[in-house]
Amino acid sequence: MTHSAAAALTAPARARTGGTGDEDGRFTEQVLGWVLAVLVAVLAARLGLV
Repeated sequence: MTHSAAAALTAPARARTGGTGDEDGRFTEQVLGWVLAVLVAVLAARLGLV
């Protein structure tokens, strides 16, 4: 048994934290970003800041 195989058997399972390899929510993130940008623009227009 190699060192990495032994480590894999004894290491506790780690939760995924959504690091650089997580591309599942990219579309949702893009849509929410645009919605936020539109809401800020509308709010600025309503307050007369533009």
